[in-house]
Amino acid sequence: MRTILYLIRKEFLQIFRHKIMLPALFIMPFVQLIILVHAADFEIKNIKIHIINHENQNWNVRLISQFMASEHFVVHQVSNSYTLAYQQLEKREVDLILEIPKDFEKNLLKSNKASVFIGANAIDGMKAGLTTFYTNSILRSFNKNIVLEQMKIANSRSTAGIQTKTVFWYNPEMEYAHFMVPGILVILVTAIGMFFTGINIVKEKEMGTIEQINVTPIRKYQFLIGKLAPFMLLALMELAIGLTLGKLMFDIPMEGSLWLIFGFSVIYLFTILGLGLLVSTFSNTQQQAMFISWFFLMIFVLMSGLFTSIDSMPAWAQKTTWFNPVAYFIDVNRKILLKGSEFADISGHFIKVGLIGLVVNFFAVLNYRKTSA
Repeated sequence: MRTILYLIRKEFLQIFRHKIMLPALFIMPFVQLIILVHAADFEIKNIKIHIINHENQNWNVRLISQFMASEHFVVHQVSNSYTLAYQQLEKREVDLILEIPKDFEKNLLKSNKASVFIGANAIDGMKAGLTTFYTNSILRSFNKNIVLEQMKIANSRSTAGIQTKTVFWYNPEMEYAHFMVPGILVILVTAIGMFFTGINIVKEKEMGTIEQINVTPIRKYQFLIGKLAPFMLLALMELAIGLTLGKLMFDIPMEGSLWLIFGFSVIYLFTILGLGLLVSTFSNTQQQAMFISWFFLMIFVLMSGLFTSIDSMPAWAQKTTWFNPVAYFIDVNRKILLKGSEFADISGHFIKVGLIGLVVNFFAVLNYRKTSA
């Protein structure tokens, strides 16, 4: 035990003496947290729309006014020229075209149905999808108002009809930062575990000191614990600071137990540090370790559900997430912080990540013995 403590002390001294590693550990991640939370926001506002209106009728004006009142849209221009609107769409001066055809009000009132044309710039497919979703929401609201008014006219009195009320659970204010902060914190913790663990061990190879350590009485499990433990402590410290910043700056809810988050973090870091160790056994230089770590990190992040829902992925992609520890930690963070989930709700995640960690560390230690013994 004393040997391990001496090794941990040595590692901390090396980390704090390193001019680049210390800022990379404590400054860069929190700058990234602040920037990414604001940048990674899929809610689109200020959508420029060109409305083509062929008649200045009552219901036409009311439909246009609903788009003007929306927080998502900015009415760039109202005209009666489809050619002008299409040219603006081609030049990306507008994002959406809405054409209200002739006899719109006449068809609406006499035959109870009318159509409008929506044209969106789909170069950015996600933006186009959200843009048309917002448009359809306004049209549904507009249609509901028409139905209610017609019912009042038909009955010559106020008719209640069916009223709906939408309630959002776990994030009632629909704050996107509350959804993103727990996920981004996982990415920052993961980066420390994978990058710095792999680089730190490979650095011993480059400097030639690993051969000196191998001929000392220090056993390999002591050496590995001494190398990995400091980065686990630093990652947990960074998670604590990140949660504090998230609460102070973005007012993220903390409905569940923070002890449960840190308990899962230990299991998760055991897995990620083992992966960093495995990468270091295949690498001879720090650059190789960085490239391999970056390769795995990109796959983990893009298929973790941080930006896109796992349920919307193809079936084969959903199955690959079974082996993605990042996906489990993001899900755990969001469930505990936003929903207040307890251990029983996430016990399966504990087991799965723990099993992945055992397999990864087994092969990492096995391969380390082969390459550095």
